Amino acid sequence: MKTLFICTAVLGLAFSSTAQAKGCIKGAIVGGVAGSVAGHGKVGTAAGCVIGHHEASKADAEKAKAQAPTSPSRGDGKI
Repeated sequence: MKTLFICTAVLGLAFSSTAQAKGCIKGAIVGGVAGSVAGHGKVGTAAGCVIGHHEASKADAEKAKAQAPTSPSRGDGKI
């Protein structure tokens, strides 16, 4: 019952601010399951949310960096 309550609370928070919740839901689910197996479901859910959000932000930054336009060359053959 406690796990259901925690998952509902995490999902409610995740959907309340979509911009900051990226990766949190998936991380919270994985962390909650892993934490539940280890006997620490609440801690696993919270840590999973934080780590999932961090990984999603890192992936977005790398994606934006890869898509950044490069400066055009002069085209006149001079260095």
